[in-house]
Amino acid sequence: MINALLIDDEATGLESLQLAIEKYCPDVSIKGAFRSPRQGLEGIRKLKPDLVFLDIQMPEMSGFDVLQQVSPVMCEVIFVSAHDQYAIKAIKFSALDYLLKPIDVDELIHAIRKVKERMNNKSNFYQYQSVLNNVQLKSGQIEKLAVPTTDGIDFFNTQDIIYCKADGSYTVIMLRDNQRVMVCKNLIDFENLLVDSGFCRVHHSFLINLRHVQKYIKGEGGYVILTDGHHADISRRKKEEFLSLLDKP
Repeated sequence: MINALLIDDEATGLESLQLAIEKYCPDVSIKGAFRSPRQGLEGIRKLKPDLVFLDIQMPEMSGFDVLQQVSPVMCEVIFVSAHDQYAIKAIKFSALDYLLKPIDVDELIHAIRKVKERMNNKSNFYQYQSVLNNVQLKSGQIEKLAVPTTDGIDFFNTQDIIYCKADGSYTVIMLRDNQRVMVCKNLIDFENLLVDSGFCRVHHSFLINLRHVQKYIKGEGGYVILTDGHHADISRRKKEEFLSLLDKP
């Protein structure tokens, strides 16, 4: 049996989630439901649940603020959100679970199934630290990217990343000290998280840091020369977007 807590400041959201869990998730026992994030925080500390359903947007304290207070996070967390798209991108990047309001029963059941599979996996601590780092700037502007790995977290200053290149289901991160790092994540994951931090997906294989564009060579799509001397093609459909981003201050 999975002992769970629910934290959501909206009464209707809390009630609907509780009813859905009780009806469709017999392996989950709800030990507490809180509308106040501070009371929920105390509930986590006192009851030490296996799983917390945590609303992201709450007054006084956000769901991420709650997690920051209980760090290191020793339980599973399923985030609940109505509309915070940037937070969802950060959550997905860290390979964590989330549910969108109104709650879809099939997604709820799937999220619980994944929690069961991860119950004995101690690496979730690093995933939560990663997402807390990547959502700390609400504008989406990331200065230091936290990438969860099998044995911890790798941190990269975004200004040091020259480009990210797709390599099958992996991504190669090229840094300006000529360091080359391979990460078990798809390029789209990096694009989603870095699109507001001065990066542009110029080709299906390349996400480049616009701060490292040294020269643009015209052509059907053209190509760029980056500060490490690398040439990256610009696809025709990305050319207009790329040039418009170059004009931004």
